Amino acid sequence: MIWRGSSKADFKAFPEHVQREMGYALFLAQMGERHPTMVRTVVEVKESYDGNAYRAVYTVRYADAVYVLHAFQKKSKKGIETPKAEIALIEQRLKNLIDDKETRR
Repeated sequence: MIWRGSSKADFKAFPEHVQREMGYALFLAQMGERHPTMVRTVVEVKESYDGNAYRAVYTVRYADAVYVLHAFQKKSKKGIETPKAEIALIEQRLKNLIDDKETRR
């Protein structure tokens, strides 16, 4: 598993229950299995705990590792929508990963 940016520190700040549940989804991805929520190469794992919403976003785009792009506590002020700043950060980290992989070819 390769954590991008501050995603590992952000993930470690989640409550233990959330880390355990999301950790299982990441473990399945490492084993090459699909978590029930996995439908694309970029996956958002969702967990709710104690009235709070948590997200971890990873990609299995490359066979060498599961890359965790971002982990955050969702604090959307507009219902269920993921805040645009969080989406922008995920997109930037994915772009950086793709660029890194292309450079190493």
